[in-house]
Amino acid sequence: MTQTVLFQGKETRVSGKFLEPGNKAPSFKLVGKNLSEHSLSDFAGKNKILNIFPSIDTGVCAASVRRFNESAAELRNTVVLCISADLPFAQSRFCGAENLNNVITLSAFRDNSFKHAYGVDVSEGMLKGLTARAVLVLNQQDEIVYSELVSEMTTEPNYEAALDALKKL
Repeated sequence: MTQTVLFQGKETRVSGKFLEPGNKAPSFKLVGKNLSEHSLSDFAGKNKILNIFPSIDTGVCAASVRRFNESAAELRNTVVLCISADLPFAQSRFCGAENLNNVITLSAFRDNSFKHAYGVDVSEGMLKGLTARAVLVLNQQDEIVYSELVSEMTTEPNYEAALDALKKL
């Protein structure tokens, strides 16, 4: 299944079915900053914000990581997972340089199954192979309570809506 988002106003196909509230989040294997694999079950018993974006080396993506890092400091029993196809080295460099310690960066560079299972696989254009910008909020049972596939990838997600959904848990 495919859907489209915009990148600088141009329609861009995204493969996979984007997940909606009420869906159970699929398991995943992503790569952490020390190159070890992490799965969804590693964060069992916690609420989760999945901040998914194309590349940490762009202004909008960096802003989303900064914003969720700031918010994460105030969240109870919640982890913020910042996910992109960037290499873990780039993710670590950015967070280290910015002193961002409240988020966990994970990379989808080894395996495309995450991108497709979550419906964020950019399948054409200049960003082909990267992840579309999206935010999902999962409860402790990994049920999706909020999801946003950002319609224009050069804009930031709706932080307030995601955080409000989390506060209701």
